[in-house]
Amino acid sequence: MAEMTLIKAINDALATEMARDPSVCLLGEDIGRAGGVFRATEGLSKRFGPERVIDTPLNEVGIVGMAIGMAMSGLRPVAEIEFCDFIYTAFDQIVSEMAKMRYRSAGQFTAAVVLRAPSGGGIRGGHYHSQSPEAYYIHTAGLVVVMPSTPADAKGLLASAIRGEDPVIFLEPKLLYRTVKGEVPEGEYLVPLGAGRIVRPGTDLTLIAWGGMVPVAENAAAAAASGGVDVEVIDPRTLWPLDIAMIEASVKKTGRAVVLHEAPRTCGFGAEVSALIQERCFLHLKAPVARVTGFDTPFPYALEKPYLPDPERTLRAIHASMDF
Repeated sequence: MAEMTLIKAINDALATEMARDPSVCLLGEDIGRAGGVFRATEGLSKRFGPERVIDTPLNEVGIVGMAIGMAMSGLRPVAEIEFCDFIYTAFDQIVSEMAKMRYRSAGQFTAAVVLRAPSGGGIRGGHYHSQSPEAYYIHTAGLVVVMPSTPADAKGLLASAIRGEDPVIFLEPKLLYRTVKGEVPEGEYLVPLGAGRIVRPGTDLTLIAWGGMVPVAENAAAAAASGGVDVEVIDPRTLWPLDIAMIEASVKKTGRAVVLHEAPRTCGFGAEVSALIQERCFLHLKAPVARVTGFDTPFPYALEKPYLPDPERTLRAIHASMDF
């Protein structure tokens, strides 16, 4: 195994899948010689050529529309959107065309497109570069929504997304691009879509977090342990389809649940997770399901730090659940 950052693991996944399958191609703004705004595609144009690593105009609706057409013609396009905040101009292409292609054609066509997009805050990017829009896409039938939190998961999940037959929104927590490192298997490596990961086993409370909030959850769980509270941390990895069986088993064991995410609270995906827990685990709950989230405001620039959930805020929710 090699130690990699999350961004390097994404680059490795793209290179491995392109070498394995000549139908895999990349498209996006400045992804060729420049290697993309975060350098996720660095070196791939030189290795595979400009016909497979395609620099596009500054036009997200065109990028997504072209990727859909490429997929329907038998290619496996991986489109990069520079920031997930810029994807909204292509929203109609995603929710009305890409997500519904298999359904509307009764299975005659699929749109096996992977849309990669840096997501979330933590880099002082302000409200046009820091949003967490996963709930929009989870709400759209036909889309798979993925958000890794480790380099190994980033590589394995991206490879599985590229090989699948469904369109995938692959959200990458840019806060973690270069701040986390880990061992990553070399060569072909797959992590199954739809399977969560128990980050830390525990018996007293279940803490569910994804993307950039997973390290926050780990820190909060470690702090809780020093006070005698044994927290189980779960990273769904694939937000939809959700590994609700793993979450259900954990909550039935612990009797308490806290859901942690940086998107706004109202109608954030944590609301759906909380509802699923209530429906499936009601008789096992010892306290109400709690949420620790961002606030119902535009993502702030100067107040980014208090906006983002942190271990202290998460720890307060853990203690409140234990004291209920």
